[in-house]
Amino acid sequence: MTQPTVSIIIPIYNEQENISELYHRLQAVIKQLDGETELILVDDGSRDNSLNLIREIYNRDYRVNYISLARNFGHQIAVTAGLNHVRGQIVVVMDADLQDPPELILPMVDKWRQGYQVVYAQRLSRKKESMLKRFTAYAFYRILRRLADVSIPPDTGDFCLMDREVVDILNAMPERNRYIRGLRAWVGFRQTAIPFERDPRFAGKVKYSFAKSWALAINGIISFSRVPLKLATYLGMLSAAAALLMILLVLYWRLFDPASPLIGYTLITIALFFLGSVQLFCIGILGEYIGRIYEEVKGRPIYTVKEMRGAMNRERVNS
Repeated sequence: MTQPTVSIIIPIYNEQENISELYHRLQAVIKQLDGETELILVDDGSRDNSLNLIREIYNRDYRVNYISLARNFGHQIAVTAGLNHVRGQIVVVMDADLQDPPELILPMVDKWRQGYQVVYAQRLSRKKESMLKRFTAYAFYRILRRLADVSIPPDTGDFCLMDREVVDILNAMPERNRYIRGLRAWVGFRQTAIPFERDPRFAGKVKYSFAKSWALAINGIISFSRVPLKLATYLGMLSAAAALLMILLVLYWRLFDPASPLIGYTLITIALFFLGSVQLFCIGILGEYIGRIYEEVKGRPIYTVKEMRGAMNRERVNS
């Protein structure tokens, strides 16, 4: 069995409108790559015809491997499943909606030949996305960079090239709440960016809703920063200082200005609401961290596989 040089991982969730065009453009890119190439298509519990289209491509192209997860585990886990099964010296991760242009793989490989072990695509612009989406994405990446313990490049997604050595380290990490672009930065090694204009989706609906994007953002911050815990401490100190100040003011008014309208139920109500909101906010922060500890200690596998075909599990050899 010939060992591939380049492995391309593509997580897929309800992308039946894009698979044929994606495969067509990838074929043109693969012809320009040196050595053997393998495609690893990870079906993340799709509910449309995506899996059947993947099977059709697999049956006519020996370079194609696919993994079908037993349910939808999420984008980051689907990428992890692909990383667990790659065999190439060079590993490329990209999305199936063609917002990540397959043609960018060629300059990424050139950067790898120059000695870089991680080459990530950095967005210069987001075409046909709403002002709110662009603003929130811009703000999130800069907030994350200031809060995180490692320097995570702004305006970068999971579209990247990684050397086999980097992938082996990522696979050895036992984390279950995975934020791939953060782990990629944490690993280190020589890294560089390739700027590009991000195209709109080729077809189909956007899979990352605001709720999913928000959850991914929270996961990124919690996974790579302890600042929220420090913030809870500072808020506790602030509320304690405010409570002490209120006590002194109430004593002053009671002793020297008993007719003050600030003495009574209004002041008590304000104090209760303030202290209650601070407590709930801090409990929420602690809950996020404790929830991740709970997920880690359970020790469940991070995904289950319903179906897997290809050379990666030695079910066939190149023809």
